[in-house]
Amino acid sequence: STLVTAGIYLLIRFNMLLLNMYMLKILLLLSGLTMLMAGICANYEYDLKKIIALSTLSQLGLMMSILSMGYSDLAFFHLLTHAMFKALLFMCAGMVIHMMSDNQDIRVMGGISVYVPMTSLCLNISNMALCGIPFLAGFYSKDLILEMVMMSNLNLMIFYLYYFSTGLTMFYTMRLLMYLMVNDFNLMSIYNLYEEDYIMLKSMMMLLFMSLISGSMLSWMIFYYPYMIYMSFNMKLMVLYVSLMGGVMGLLISNMSIYSTNKFLMSYNMSMFFT
Repeated sequence: STLVTAGIYLLIRFNMLLLNMYMLKILLLLSGLTMLMAGICANYEYDLKKIIALSTLSQLGLMMSILSMGYSDLAFFHLLTHAMFKALLFMCAGMVIHMMSDNQDIRVMGGISVYVPMTSLCLNISNMALCGIPFLAGFYSKDLILEMVMMSNLNLMIFYLYYFSTGLTMFYTMRLLMYLMVNDFNLMSIYNLYEEDYIMLKSMMMLLFMSLISGSMLSWMIFYYPYMIYMSFNMKLMVLYVSLMGGVMGLLISNMSIYSTNKFLMSYNMSMFFT
């Protein structure tokens, strides 16, 4: 989770050279589109590692776009908090893939919370921190970034790109949760189920603690002065609105019984195009 952000870290270090360039406006557009397209692709993907990698790409687009608006400290703050919960998410996903006899398809998983409850807890909490559930790690950085976007005088297209991508984040997180936890066990590799890996759980507990407290701790440590953000009530709650809408959409799309068809098969050509 820190290796893929090496280019962003380089641009954060060189951000004094990049201020007031015309290229930054093009970069803002491109990174907003990166957020959008990575979110859409993660919604139509059936590979567990590919979903998590695309969500990392979406967060990278968020960091790049806020960096191209000139807030390098916010980009660095989001990089650090994202490293916490995404490392935890990758560890839990690797554990789940290893349990499924190295099969990465989420359609054959399900009911994981019965067999590995502690790993599922870490997976859920890191997913919630990725979504920006209030007072977890991702909430502080993501909410601050989106409010600074609202305070800056950018046009409506960038605004919609940011908020639609935030809703898509919640969307694929709910989809992952429905496929992994809520569904019954889909009988892929019933012989390979084992209990928790207690060696991995030690580091997972440390990362879980950090992804709970690192947002508030880092926002207290790395900012010299608080940002003055003055908005109306609905604009302040806009992040929670789009997250709630994305979560409800993800529930409605991925809520499948044993006899119902997959919702993505209703529009197969569009799904193939989007993935």
